[in-house]
Amino acid sequence: MLLPAEKNLRAVMARFAGARIDHDALPTPETSRRLEDSSNTLCVMTGTHTIKDALRAADAMLEQYRADRSGITRAEEALAA
Repeated sequence: MLLPAEKNLRAVMARFAGARIDHDALPTPETSRRLEDSSNTLCVMTGTHTIKDALRAADAMLEQYRADRSGITRAEEALAA
């Protein structure tokens, strides 16, 4: 699976968060459509089938991007702790 660019992943996560907030505050057909679209996009980007799994995978990807930038792996972090 190709990994999405970090900025694209962050943008879709932000779109999902905004849609979720808007839909929870005042559900309309438009907010429902935006929530469904952003959920589907996030699932495709992460190679998952549920939004719960997609968010978990996206968080892991963002953590890996952070670790790659700092040059520290999770195993090294565990050893340092």
